[in-house]
Amino acid sequence: MKQCLIVVDYQNDFIDGALGFDEALQIEAAIVDKIKAYRLLNADILFTQDTHDEDYLETEEGKHLSIVHCLKGTYGHEIKSSIKKLMDKDDKIFIKHTFPSLELGQYLKEIGYDIIELVGLVSNICVLSNAVIAKAACPNARIIVDASCTASFDSDLHQKALDIMEGIHINIKNRG
Repeated sequence: MKQCLIVVDYQNDFIDGALGFDEALQIEAAIVDKIKAYRLLNADILFTQDTHDEDYLETEEGKHLSIVHCLKGTYGHEIKSSIKKLMDKDDKIFIKHTFPSLELGQYLKEIGYDIIELVGLVSNICVLSNAVIAKAACPNARIIVDASCTASFDSDLHQKALDIMEGIHINIKNRG
């Protein structure tokens, strides 16, 4: 059975930087534990990394979210150090310039995973959109989002995102 963990955008700017929020830091230990558990299973661990250039404010996203973040080469762009130290040279990192990653979807489809679990930030934006991509890429796979390992700056949108994912048959676990 092929399985993978996708760590979505656990980057400094979403934790304590330009778009940081308290709940993002509160899930750090759970994500660390999740990565360690997947290492013990010898499962694939994939990472996404939100990436923008100096012209961010001129992009479609920048016109709607006018806070410069995750600029390539900056501290805010980097994956959180506690997570980065758990990364292996064979782990794949998907650089993405918008919320979901089509490249990630193509890779998931190519490998044909049976189980895909997502953790990271932000639940109602990049986690949601990449969960949908995973569902489209592997429609018969079990797609899981661990609610204890994702968060949003808006608790109402967080709950709504979990509801929406459940509605498209994504398994939400550890929902409190």
